[in-house]
Amino acid sequence: MSAVEKSEQQRLSVFKTYKLYVGGKFPRSESGRVYEVSDSKGKWLANAPLSSRKDARDAVVAARKAFGGWSGATAYNRGQILYRVAEMLEGRKEQFVREVADAEGLSKSKAAAVVDAAIDRWVWYAGWTDKIAQVVGGGNPVAGPFFNLSSPEPTGVVVVLAPQESSFLGLVSVIAPVIATGNTAIVIASEKSPLPALSLGEVLATSDLPGGVVNVLSGRTAEISAPLAAHQDVNAIDLAGADDVLAKELEIAAADNLKRVLRPQPVDYSVTPGIERLTAFLETKTVWHPTGSLGASGSSY
Repeated sequence: MSAVEKSEQQRLSVFKTYKLYVGGKFPRSESGRVYEVSDSKGKWLANAPLSSRKDARDAVVAARKAFGGWSGATAYNRGQILYRVAEMLEGRKEQFVREVADAEGLSKSKAAAVVDAAIDRWVWYAGWTDKIAQVVGGGNPVAGPFFNLSSPEPTGVVVVLAPQESSFLGLVSVIAPVIATGNTAIVIASEKSPLPALSLGEVLATSDLPGGVVNVLSGRTAEISAPLAAHQDVNAIDLAGADDVLAKELEIAAADNLKRVLRPQPVDYSVTPGIERLTAFLETKTVWHPTGSLGASGSSY
């Protein structure tokens, strides 16, 4: 028996330690708590961090700090970074296929198709970053000597409750449109299947995405989302992963500072998305400007 074969028989498995992704770093939960994550057959997979209210508040601080730089970046640059995320995912496809198969009880071939679709979804939204302004903005006809121009601007810090069942394709489908338009995001991963989301944080950290633009928390969805829905420095919330009871509670909490709320609705994440999630967290700024006159003739431009 060769030394390599002997080593393979004797070596211990190296289990992965999953961590949160907050402010571009990988902290453990502030509380030190974890919870067991199992596959569809009940087999233990890993211990995931059980986020606390303090973790949620830290994520808001990180997202707000990152908002100025990210919203001020050119749309073209944001598109480049989203495309880079797709590139990095392509290089780690095997890992995500395994994690998605375990999380959603899929065969390897079906999990591979899901991962491919998620990669393509990043590319799709990357292409929209510098085009959405032309679709939802523009010049408005007015009765007077004025220019009247409308342009979209990001809403701000957005909390996203990731879909519970579609732990990766659904996850990407709710994160990408939020950051494509210049918002920053705090993502609450699927409670039952958080591992693909936590691994996505590792991809984002190596994809030129500034720290704090996306923050990933895992744990009890209701426990983490309640303080975030009530947080005064959160501007909007996507309730994709909330059930009807939780969604109603969070809507009531969100009303305190007039957060924009995207209610949960049936979505087939496997089909090509429209632009609804891109426009859901955009505000429209309209500017009036006098045209003025040119020369003695009084002609206008």
